[in-house]
Amino acid sequence: MRISTSQFYKTGLNTINAQQSRQLDIFTQIGTGKKIVSPKDDPLGAARALNLSNNMAINDRFAENRSIANQNLAFEESILNEVATTLVAIKTRIVEAGNGTMADADRATLSEVVNSLRNQVLGLANSTDGNGQFIFSGNQSDRAAFAPDATGKINWQGDLGNRTIQVSSSRQLSSADTGYVVFTRAVSGENSYLTAAASTNTGTGQISSPNISDAAGANVGNNFSIVFSGTPLSYTVETRNADGVVLGTDGPKAYDASQQRLVLPGGVDVAFSGTPAEGDTFSVNHARNEDINIFNTLDNLAAALNTSTSSDPQAAARLRNAMSSATQRIDANYNTVLTTRASIGTRMNEIQALDASGEQRRLDFRSEISAIEDVDFYEASTELTMRGMALEAASLAFKKIQGLSLFKTLG
Repeated sequence: MRISTSQFYKTGLNTINAQQSRQLDIFTQIGTGKKIVSPKDDPLGAARALNLSNNMAINDRFAENRSIANQNLAFEESILNEVATTLVAIKTRIVEAGNGTMADADRATLSEVVNSLRNQVLGLANSTDGNGQFIFSGNQSDRAAFAPDATGKINWQGDLGNRTIQVSSSRQLSSADTGYVVFTRAVSGENSYLTAAASTNTGTGQISSPNISDAAGANVGNNFSIVFSGTPLSYTVETRNADGVVLGTDGPKAYDASQQRLVLPGGVDVAFSGTPAEGDTFSVNHARNEDINIFNTLDNLAAALNTSTSSDPQAAARLRNAMSSATQRIDANYNTVLTTRASIGTRMNEIQALDASGEQRRLDFRSEISAIEDVDFYEASTELTMRGMALEAASLAFKKIQGLSLFKTLG
């Protein structure tokens, strides 16, 4: 087949240009460290690398979320640690106030101390994070969790929204707890009772130390109201469920002050002493059914400590009932704080585990992207050398083609 001179030139130049183009590509790959400089270099590989990069970016976002959640939880835990310390200090003051030799003036001083500690707890309950958000207000993070009403009573004013953060593709984690749960309610697993004496009582009856004598008792979990009446003195126990529905009435039974404990129907008993007056009422309510607003408890305690009991056995009984009731409620609050701190620790441990798996996923993504995009410098250097030799050979061949001529051959 006859090949024209122009065909020789065209083929030679195309070969040289192809070698130069490939050599330039390899130079670019070595210079950038990437074997896919633009999608046209490897459309499928570029698409896969883009998908992996997007997944890695999402994984990194989850890591940022976990860091935020961990910071929030660590801050909340530090606040609750201070709350727990303050509650212990308050209980110590109650023990001091129980000293029978303490004068009214001394108790008045303790009342001021309790008020100060109450304000300290209120400040902690209304703590804000670095962004000025109230940490215990639920989703109402722009308003204080607790605030006084017109009478000075401290009320919850947040909401029960659960502030969650997406910490992995399949896990949302609560990064804060509401003040309603922490400061006004007993934990769901709490199985204890709280006693209280009516403020209108006129006798010297004192109630304390509620006890579940039979965990399987029919009325464990229900509430009791004890009313004294008649001569000789007797008492009647009314049992209600958490909704206030009367389940039964037991009595009247003769009151024997020497017994020291009253046995309530269905598995509960309480310590009782003194001489109640007719009409005096006492409550024994399950902790889960009670509003144990810590601020109401401390306000009532401070008021009781600031009341004179000199030569007044009825006032002394009211004080002891108030201190017993406060101690039980503070214990319930303290248990809630401890349970919440344990929950925070569990969540922080989960974040740590998710961080470890997230970091491993990031390394896997990075490894896969590198395998697709990053150049193998040894392989590229070898190919560059080979392409240089090929270009040199193509150039030499082209020169020889240039020198070919029919006249030279015939000559």
